[in-house]
Amino acid sequence: MTTSRTHTTSVRIPGGHPSLAGHFPGSPVVPAVVLLDCVLDEVQRWLGVAPVATGLTQAKFTAPLLPEQTAQLELTLQGNELRFGLTRDAVSLARGTFIWRSATKVTPFASD
Repeated sequence: MTTSRTHTTSVRIPGGHPSLAGHFPGSPVVPAVVLLDCVLDEVQRWLGVAPVATGLTQAKFTAPLLPEQTAQLELTLQGNELRFGLTRDAVSLARGTFIWRSATKVTPFASD
């Protein structure tokens, strides 16, 4: 049986982020690719290794995240699958699954 680990954090994209200028001028919305990048950045902060995404088997973006809004990001790691969910005020914004490996050899489930 493979053990899973879960991690939760907050995500907020500042209004001056360079991707926002062209992503609907006058009514900016955080692009999905920026949210996906946040997921992988947070994996690196959480585990201390750079993730290498080898696949994105599922991704669904159901509601927009606006600049300066704070959302909750939940990551669940089980084997080589990284599931993510992004919510704001209990509303699902995005969810999906990456297939990943670390850029360096690491065992993410160390024994205590």
